[in-house]
This record gives sequence, structure tokens and C-alpha cells, in this order.
Amino acid sequence: LNIMSSPGSGKTTTLTNLINRMKDQYRIGEMDVDIQSTIDAQRVADATGVRSLQIHNSGLCHIDAEMTAEAIAQFGVENLDILILENIGNLVCPAEFDTGAHKNLMILSVPEGEDKPLKYPLMFSLCDVVLINKIDTMEFFDFDMEKAKEYIYKLNPNTTIIPISAK
Repeated sequence: LNIMSSPGSGKTTTLTNLINRMKDQYRIGEMDVDIQSTIDAQRVADATGVRSLQIHNSGLCHIDAEMTAEAIAQFGVENLDILILENIGNLVCPAEFDTGAHKNLMILSVPEGEDKPLKYPLMFSLCDVVLINKIDTMEFFDFDMEKAKEYIYKLNPNTTIIPISAK
């Protein structure tokens, strides 16, 4: 499962909550892509108890299938049911490179605005699921949920949209 979004959208918090809800039913591993640091991989491991690997992508704005395959070989997936890739925070590059994932999930947060699908159409057109996160903040932002859904479905009528609050 390849999880993509912009920085600050709530990827790590959402992922941590998702893993904690599923870890008793599935054997889960997590790989985290960042240009620098191991902060997010450590946060996931500490909060969930699942094995996590930090992938440093040498300053690139993406990770591709070859880099993913190398990380999988290092990580080892023989005893896993689900492997989650927390992709680098960016709405352009991650959409342009195939990671080899079976499913793509994208997080759009309310503070970003409902117009992101119009600005970054490729990202929204290739996702199997779009989570609209931070719905608990809607009263503070000028975010039109129906417009967001309309824009997303126009690009990708087969996606599933799920409004959430990771908190």
C-alpha cells in the first residue's frame, strides 16, 4: 500500500492509527521515505510496535519501483500480510513514479483546500482511495467537501473517498 500526500496532511498520524486498528488481525510492516532523518519511521514503530524501515532517497522528490524493491529486499516481507510505504510528502513527484505498490492511497487535508485535485490531477487520478483528513477543522477553513468530491470523482470515478479525522 503506497500512501501519498503533501507534507503536513497527516500521513504519519493516519498511518499510525490505521496500523493500531489492524495489527491484531494482520502482520504489518512499514517503510517510510524521507530525504533526511528517521523521525517518521521511529514515530510509527514507537506508536504501533510494528517493524519500520526508514528509506533515505538521497534528496530525490520520489521513490520508484527499483528503490522500493531494494528496500523490500532489505526489510524482508516473508512474514507480512501488508507492507505499507509512507511515501515522501509531495503532490507531484510521487504520482509520477510507480512504486510497484498494489494499491495507492492519497490523503488530502482540509487546510489544503478542495482545489488540490484541480492543481495536481495526476495524484488524484491514480489513487484507489482518497482520505480527506482533518475534517474536525472544517469550521475553521473555507473547505467545500462536495466540491472536493466532485473534482476528485471527475478525475477518478473509480476511487473511494473517505472523510476522516486522524486525531
